[in-house]
Amino acid sequence: MANREKNKKTLLELAKLPENSCCADCGAADPDWASYTLGIFVCLNCSGTHRNLSTISRIKSIRLDFWDDELVQFMKSNGNRAAKNFYEKYVPVFYYQPQPDDCEVLREQWIRAKYERKEFTEEKTERPYTAGVYEGMLWKKGKDNGQFLERKFVLSVHDFTLKYYKEDESKGPKATISVKGLNATFQPEKIGHAHGLQITYSVDDHTRNLFVYHKNGWEIVNWFNAIRAIRHVYLKTAFPTASDGDQREPFKKRWFILDSLDRKLLYFKTQLDAIELGVVFIGSENHGYSVRECVPKGTRGNKWKCGVIVETPDRQFVFMCEQERDQREWVEALKTVISKPMMPQDYTTEANIRRRR
Repeated sequence: MANREKNKKTLLELAKLPENSCCADCGAADPDWASYTLGIFVCLNCSGTHRNLSTISRIKSIRLDFWDDELVQFMKSNGNRAAKNFYEKYVPVFYYQPQPDDCEVLREQWIRAKYERKEFTEEKTERPYTAGVYEGMLWKKGKDNGQFLERKFVLSVHDFTLKYYKEDESKGPKATISVKGLNATFQPEKIGHAHGLQITYSVDDHTRNLFVYHKNGWEIVNWFNAIRAIRHVYLKTAFPTASDGDQREPFKKRWFILDSLDRKLLYFKTQLDAIELGVVFIGSENHGYSVRECVPKGTRGNKWKCGVIVETPDRQFVFMCEQERDQREWVEALKTVISKPMMPQDYTTEANIRRRR
């Protein structure tokens, strides 16, 4: 009994180490489970997927189950950091790594990609979602009756488009969508399927959506990452000076989109993300909104020197641009929005955004 309590205490101490204090797969805090064959600490949700990989991963509770000395020593010799260095060594920059609140299919396929298929242990030149052209059948929701019908989709890096076809492919694609404004996010509840994917794009300043799914979880996640991969290539082509990583300085590098119709300045963690981190409402000059160029004193540690200050009734926002041309374009675009009078619906938008803060 004393040895059992000793091993339990050792495991709990290991789980509190900074490198083990978050789930090895989704980043959830304080994992209570561990794979004693992989040597990692995981959360309850991710442990379920590991149980389905019984030939690769065996799961125990670090609080409730019995651990013998040999297994405890194995956990001490390994841990989340060692596993990450091996199983995630060559994860592509665009590949989506799930968060604790993400849907099950994303977490499951991430775990299977790492430990079952070992997709990231070698520096492969091509993966299914990086082949340049990705095509296959998806179930697409119809606009008229809401029924899902099987349609062929083709995503191509050669012309940066996503096309889909009806039954007779000889008539050409039903729609050709530019990658420029393309995004995808999993919406299983909205679509009514565990693998439901919402594809968003813009047409003439209007947002359009496609609702699709695939019965195979691996296939739908491949589609999701193929869209992110082609977006990455497109953005590297359109913005060759942009970097993949976040800027490790007081200012955090973010991707911004100005929605002039709804008077919203949205910002994202990366260019590939479909969901914004936040939004700034851009009202009119008469309501206390303004924009100007600047070089704020507090930005000396930042290598970008072309500042933009946006004043709102509530606070001041400071943004830095890489080049003077970008600075001028952003100021002109924001001034155009600020110069327009607010419409009745704009007041509702402003109030909703303030409530979200």
